[in-house]
Amino acid sequence: MLRFERVVLAQDGFRLSADWELPAGGRVAVIGPSGAGKSTLLSAVAGFLAPQSGRILWQGQDLAALDPGARPVTILFQDQNLFPHLTLAQNLGLGLRPDLRLSPPQQAQIGAVLDRVGLPGLAARKPAQLSGGQIGRAALARALLRARPVLLLDEPFAALGPALKAEMLGLVEEVAAETGALVMMVTHDPADARAFAALTVLVADGIAAPPAPTAALFADPPPALRRYLG
Repeated sequence: MLRFERVVLAQDGFRLSADWELPAGGRVAVIGPSGAGKSTLLSAVAGFLAPQSGRILWQGQDLAALDPGARPVTILFQDQNLFPHLTLAQNLGLGLRPDLRLSPPQQAQIGAVLDRVGLPGLAARKPAQLSGGQIGRAALARALLRARPVLLLDEPFAALGPALKAEMLGLVEEVAAETGALVMMVTHDPADARAFAALTVLVADGIAAPPAPTAALFADPPPALRRYLG
């Protein structure tokens, strides 16, 4: 499980607290006003921001001693983390070997994953030659290739239209099911939370609230969520 143990995150006058846990393999939406700290919460799990106090633990292990690359985490940002000067295969290959000295079995593994997410024959293309949907699929291919037990989504599909976004969320579910990953998904869209996540964390007023069942939370929203929803 992923545990936030009396965690306080602070940066440039901003403060966010969290004290709760999430089950391994869970599907969790993170929702709240802009600037409330949703991305900050994910950044702390990924290792880009150290807590001012408290601990973040995965399966009982304090993650503080691990650099971002060594953590059991894959994170997808809005820009999808793809390097524009590298081919699709090279971008994926970085998840296996940072020096890109890939063995034939690793190259075959990349090709198989691209086939799996619906991108056959596109290994030699660069990100600028891909559509938004294809870039989203490429990012998920890398997550599948890395097979880390925690998958963090910081609104990677926010720029996509409703139909394509729904397709990407379906693919996220497939990838997470194959890898057994816990998924934390930042979203501004209550419909995404309802469709994807059994649990939702509300981030507002300096607090990341304990996860609550999504349907019940939206059926009877607390004041902070009611203000956000309008």
